[in-house]
Amino acid sequence: MTESQFWSQRRVLVTGAKGFLGAHLVKALHAADAEVIGLVRDEPRETYFDLEGLAQATTLVHGDLADYALLERLLHEYQVQTVMHLAAQALVTVANTNPLATFESNIRGTYNLLEVARRAWDEGNGPLEGVVVASSDKAYGQQPNLPYTEDSLLLGLYPYDASKACADILARTYHNTWGLPVAVTRCANLYGPGDLNFSRLIPHAICAVLEGQQPQIRSDGSPRRDYLFVEDVVAGYLKLGEQLDEAKVAGCAFNFGTSRPVSVLEVVEQIIRAVGREDIQPEILGAASAEIQDQYLATDRIREVLDWEPTTSLENGLVLTTEWYRQYLQGEL
Repeated sequence: MTESQFWSQRRVLVTGAKGFLGAHLVKALHAADAEVIGLVRDEPRETYFDLEGLAQATTLVHGDLADYALLERLLHEYQVQTVMHLAAQALVTVANTNPLATFESNIRGTYNLLEVARRAWDEGNGPLEGVVVASSDKAYGQQPNLPYTEDSLLLGLYPYDASKACADILARTYHNTWGLPVAVTRCANLYGPGDLNFSRLIPHAICAVLEGQQPQIRSDGSPRRDYLFVEDVVAGYLKLGEQLDEAKVAGCAFNFGTSRPVSVLEVVEQIIRAVGREDIQPEILGAASAEIQDQYLATDRIREVLDWEPTTSLENGLVLTTEWYRQYLQGEL
């Protein structure tokens, strides 16, 4: 994942360590010989984190981002050097039905962590050296021009979108006001092995087709999105974390995407081919609401500044992901 020795013995806090991206990031940090502290709130019944046995090498702390005292203890007691802030309420449907909990987690949780980080950093005199904050392409909202660039206004007006826009602005505020070395990631839709949230399109569709069932598409199938393989994102996070003290990185936001949007229907059709069940057709419900029609990202900045680009095509990524779910459903993991 990285040839740099930067992460060796580095004390890294990953919030949301048992989430989909969090688990893959923790796995890569272990491989790079980092000392990982993971903050988790709930204990899901089954996670990729647990399936990969990542707890054995991770210091796990249970708590809530809304608990300022816990965060303060955590950063100081473990002398954290880098923070990867991924924890969030990440489901659009949940945000629409329970917005206050989403705002509490995604907004208050972020400003609590940033304030504790500012104090731990102490203008370069503390142990903390930098923070990466996960925003989302959803923060851009509905735009008149596509693809989204990092200079596009943040116009997210649905609950999840607005919460990520607020967290995004707060992160950059802490750099612009106090100099905290912080950078923001705005990722496309992530997929890959280990996503056990089956309300998401790709896990749902793969498992349905593997079990010989019709995958359901909530929309009419036409919305276009950018789908990014999770291991490519992790490689970008590591590169970003290594350069938080650089002027071209600190205080900036970076789009992570492929710049190759595809429709929801096209993704499901590729999944059907990857599984080898061309006899199955998706069920198109046409019932989705509060969703933006097209969302995809320009990635010129991250390619230029970090020399990062995705290496996994959607076709190859879906084949790899399908094989993981095949083994999972057969109890081989």
